[in-house]
Amino acid sequence: MFSPLKESIIGKAKDKGIIDIAVTDIRSFAKDKHKTADDTPYGGGAGMVMKPELIFEAIEHIKSEILNSKSETNSKFKNRNAKQKIILLTPAGKTFNQAIAKDLAKCEHLIFICGHYEGVDERVKDAIDEEISIGDYVLTGGELAAMAVIDALSRFIPGVLGDKSSSEEDSFSGGLLEYPQYTKPGSYRDKKVPDVLMSGNHKNIAGWRREQAVMNTFFKRPDLLPKAELTESDMVTLEKIFTEV
Repeated sequence: MFSPLKESIIGKAKDKGIIDIAVTDIRSFAKDKHKTADDTPYGGGAGMVMKPELIFEAIEHIKSEILNSKSETNSKFKNRNAKQKIILLTPAGKTFNQAIAKDLAKCEHLIFICGHYEGVDERVKDAIDEEISIGDYVLTGGELAAMAVIDALSRFIPGVLGDKSSSEEDSFSGGLLEYPQYTKPGSYRDKKVPDVLMSGNHKNIAGWRREQAVMNTFFKRPDLLPKAELTESDMVTLEKIFTEV
């Protein structure tokens, strides 16, 4: 399930020892010959519920490995904030966003619990620090959600991206969508790259990009604007939009 994390930017960061991702199979802590990880819910009802003892033992095992690890990778992590969090991926959690990703990236160790079926036994929540959801829909399991969170937060870890400004200019940074991007050729199918981007005037380019980010957000995700970090210039752009529409 987690093989995509071996590819692209995350894979390169792992190869360089900037981040370390380990997968722990909860079933390996089952005591019966069938490696049973779930059971029927008390009170009846459809589906199966993940058993609490396996998850508690898995968490304790991972914590022990972290404490005992003397690897070069973990010694690099110790140069950062030693904060640790245990996170349950669940539809009942707070909705994941860029601000949460940035905060989680400050942690030295993160343990993600991936739910399945009808979820996990409620008692597991005694062991967790945070519940996170990636949206108002249901997935087969929490693995895909965990990968989305890992990918997003990794972009804030120094050295993962080639250019630090990339994460700072991503969509949702500062509460706005990103401005439109263009590359070569300068003209394609009668559509030209905006002149300002080829002007070489960095101040004008920055101003155009900010204006476009505000406009993009207004037309595509207006729900973001109330919490966005808007400047006086942004307000002027919004007033101009309101006048034109």
